[in-house]
Parts: sequence; structure tokens; C-alpha cells
Amino acid sequence: MTTRQIIIEEMTPGHLEGAVELSRLVEWPHRREDWELAQSVSRGIVALEEERVVATIMMTPYGDHAAAINMVIVDAAMRGRGLGRKMMEEALAKAGERTCRLTATREGLPLYEKLGFVTTGEIVQHQGEALAVSAPARVSWAESGDLARLELLDREAFGHDRSALMKRLFESAKFAVIRDEGDIQAFSAIRPFGRGLVIGPVVARNATEAKALIDFLLAHHQGRFVRVDTDVSTDLAEWLTGRGLAHVGGGITMRRSTATHKESRPAHYRTYALVSQALG
Repeated sequence: MTTRQIIIEEMTPGHLEGAVELSRLVEWPHRREDWELAQSVSRGIVALEEERVVATIMMTPYGDHAAAINMVIVDAAMRGRGLGRKMMEEALAKAGERTCRLTATREGLPLYEKLGFVTTGEIVQHQGEALAVSAPARVSWAESGDLARLELLDREAFGHDRSALMKRLFESAKFAVIRDEGDIQAFSAIRPFGRGLVIGPVVARNATEAKALIDFLLAHHQGRFVRVDTDVSTDLAEWLTGRGLAHVGGGITMRRSTATHKESRPAHYRTYALVSQALG
């Protein structure tokens, strides 16, 4: 890579059309709206060759202690020049002392390991046309005043402050909740994404609640194309396949820690479905 040919700069709304085109070239489903959502809660970086976007990356901060690295794309013609590493170094510099997470492909593993990331698990992606299921009676739609409680449950499940992301999702997604004595104890969200809809996050105390939340959303979107990303440890794969959502791939979850902040994640809540791999 020669710096005279490639310019690396902060991503702005003016770069989004080029970013969308780049993602299409690598067969990602992301629409401009999906890029806009990611950019609204992230610090993005682009690489330009004669004003054409040839690489992208985003650092999505979750408070002062954590971040997700996502939307990592390098044009096929630019690979092998060290551009991917340069983009990662730029994103990590923006993350500072935050613990960083990402979802890697097998091809990306060597680079991420060299940068200090370690494998923590595996994500499986399921998608397809939602089959007809019954909507569980204990699940209902969230109300306008529920955001603060949803942010709290998300923080307890994820271990970090994702309130900026949750606020944006509350504007663009429909949230389903489980209430006990009027207080929300679990929730899920569904929103337009890519070819259809994506479910995530799903935050619950156990798999039974997680399945009830997902069934509620599927029941209200029968026949629609739906995607769900979940960690293999949730053991939802076979169940999701039975709901018409086939296993179509996934990735490897990785983490890079500066060891300056210890994560705190209460055991009684966990995330059963991610926002999507695009937002970590």
C-alpha cells in the first residue's frame, strides 16, 4: 500500500453511497438505512482511492469501557497491501483503552490475533421466511415510556452501557416485552434490515423467555424474511431451524482487552440474539 494512492479519513454521510456499493460488492445485504444507523452510533473510517471508497471500518463505543469493531470491508482489489491492518489500527486508536469485540471470518483470524484479539465463541446466523407460530400470551408490545427499563436490562445482559444504540433502536425497531407484575423482565426487538427483518437484541433470564419473545415477533411477521444472529452457546440453532430460519453461516467472536476495566455481567440475564453482526 502506498499512502499517495490511498487516503484514509473519517467517515461522513457523503461516504455512505460508496460504502453501500462496497458492501454490495462483497455480497452483504446492508441498505443505506442500515449503514446510516451504524454510522449514527459509531466513529467510522474510510479508505479512498481517487475518491472511491475501497475500505471501511467502524468503532461503536459502548460507554467509556467497551466498543465493537464492525463494518470491516476491504475491496478485493486492495487486499494484500496491508490496508486491512491499517484500518484496524485506526479503529483501535479511536477505541483507546476500551475493551473491543468483533465477529471475525476464518480469513480474518490471523490479522485479529496479531492485533491482540482472542477467540471467545461462535456466532451462528439463521434466516428465512418465518413459519406460522402462535403468539405467546405472556408477551406484549413495549410502550413509549419503556426505554429506560430496556436500557437497564440491556446493560445487565451485555455488561456495558449501550444506551446510545438502544435509543436509536427504539426509534427504528418494534420491541416486545415480558412483564411480571407490570415490570419488564425480558425484551426483544425487530426492525427492517437487509433483505427483510432482523431480530435482536433478545435479552432474557432463560431460554424459555427468549423463545417466547422470538415466537411473538415471528407470529406478527409470518412469511416475512427474518434474520437472527445468536451465540452457539444459547443452543437455539435447532429450534430456529424449526421456525423456518435455516443456518446460513456465522462468525467467530473475538475480544481484545486492555485489562484496565473489569466487566460485570450479572448471571440472571443474557443476550440470546445479537443486534446483528453489523453492530457487534
